[in-house]
Amino acid sequence: MENHPWQLCDGEILLHCHIQPGARQTRLVGLHDGCVKIQLQAPPVDGKANQALIAWLAKQFGVAKSSVELTRGASSRRKTLRIRSEHLPESFRQLVPEPAKQRD
Repeated sequence: MENHPWQLCDGEILLHCHIQPGARQTRLVGLHDGCVKIQLQAPPVDGKANQALIAWLAKQFGVAKSSVELTRGASSRRKTLRIRSEHLPESFRQLVPEPAKQRD
């Protein structure tokens, strides 16, 4: 898959997200244009949505907030985050099916 929503590299995960701030609740919705779609309850004001996203992802991945870094898209709905973890939560893994094995 060319547009994969995450990449595992040297004990870190690069996660590509599409964020919908101001939602009723914070939750993982699915995929949107090759990215993980996350609805955030926090409004997109004064960085509150970014802070909420980092806190929510840290909880989902079981890491400290300091282990989640917003690397691209601070003022955009499309964001890339670096998460210092080798563990991808099952809820994220279920979004992208395993590639079909090719037969010889």
